[in-house]
Amino acid sequence: MELSRIELLLEKYFDAETSLIEEKELHDYFCSQDIAPHLFQYRSIFGYLAAAKTDKFTKSLPKLKEFSSEKGLRKLNFYAISVAASVVVMIGIGSYIFYSSQVVKNTNELGTYNDPKVALAATQKALSLLSSNVNVGIKTVHYIGEYQVTKNKIFRKAENNSEGL
Repeated sequence: MELSRIELLLEKYFDAETSLIEEKELHDYFCSQDIAPHLFQYRSIFGYLAAAKTDKFTKSLPKLKEFSSEKGLRKLNFYAISVAASVVVMIGIGSYIFYSSQVVKNTNELGTYNDPKVALAATQKALSLLSSNVNVGIKTVHYIGEYQVTKNKIFRKAENNSEGL
């Protein structure tokens, strides 16, 4: 068999692109006595595969004693399904009770005002709260601007130093 063909088949084998016939060719080559010295390292792979084909599992598996009958398995399955269904029902009832207890107590109060002065005061209070939170965000943006200026200074120095080299 040609050495270049074997090397090509090995490449295909390790890329998982060989057919069963090509793998049989490789197996036959590596099981023979005339293997090229630089390919001798692959002999153990194909030798192991040949030995693994002859292995047989001879031990027996132990049988289950508790539920060996079909009736016992049905009883176990029915019991497990019953317990699971009970748990699902209990979770459903519990979550319904939990969420229904958190109903708004006074549904007549919808956030509307009859007096314009009270409505104006509530609106000003809400806008003040919004403004203070926006101002906190603007301070953070200011810090980002300072970071950008410092970063530009550092990178300009680094560029100047690298150009001088």
